Amino acid sequence: MDDERLARRELRTLLTEAHAQEVHIVGEAATIEEAARLIAATDADLIFLDITLGRESGFELIPLIGADVDIVFVTAHDVHALRAFEVNALDYLLKPVDPERLARTVGRLIPAERAETGDLRPLDHGDRLFLRLDGTRIFVRVSDILAIGADGDSSLLYLAGRPKAAGNARSLKEWEVRLPDRFFLRIHRSTIINLDHVERVEEWSHGSYLVYMRGLPEPLPMSRRYAARARSLLG
Repeated sequence: MDDERLARRELRTLLTEAHAQEVHIVGEAATIEEAARLIAATDADLIFLDITLGRESGFELIPLIGADVDIVFVTAHDVHALRAFEVNALDYLLKPVDPERLARTVGRLIPAERAETGDLRPLDHGDRLFLRLDGTRIFVRVSDILAIGADGDSSLLYLAGRPKAAGNARSLKEWEVRLPDRFFLRIHRSTIINLDHVERVEEWSHGSYLVYMRGLPEPLPMSRRYAARARSLLG
């Protein structure tokens, strides 16, 4: 949503020429009121939003849209970058928009369901993800993921500095495909752990073990099936 017709046309051209498969454009708006109506009418799930809309601020649109609508700010000024991320914007692009930078942004929009087919790149330990956890979008560093547990077709993430696990729509299999296997290990059919946060491992019973993680109050069981690989990695 942008009040500059030329800027909107340039962004539309970049998106339609290079990212038509990932992004379907449903409309444009030049004011907060127009944008709110358009989003409600089209059920849009992503907006490219300028911070300056005439005498209005793009931030004024945020209370008028659902929490499940992703926002990418596109602006000529970088002074609002911190506030943009404070409101959980997916990304922040500067005008004129660089095609390679836009491609990286669009790459983050590909649905998680495609991860199992290998269409998403593997994650690095230092990557920062913009995840929906328990209905709220937050930034999460891969290195801060302590463990991931299965929750039906979804998952529960245990994060450093957070007292409780948070739900995410991705399945455990999808996480296993993308996480760097130098650091993340499946220890049970329903559990993946981050080896960097392992405190100790103790024998339990019948060839199974208990894995104590820094930051988690209770140990996680490691089944006999996964113990052999774990021993080779943990030493």
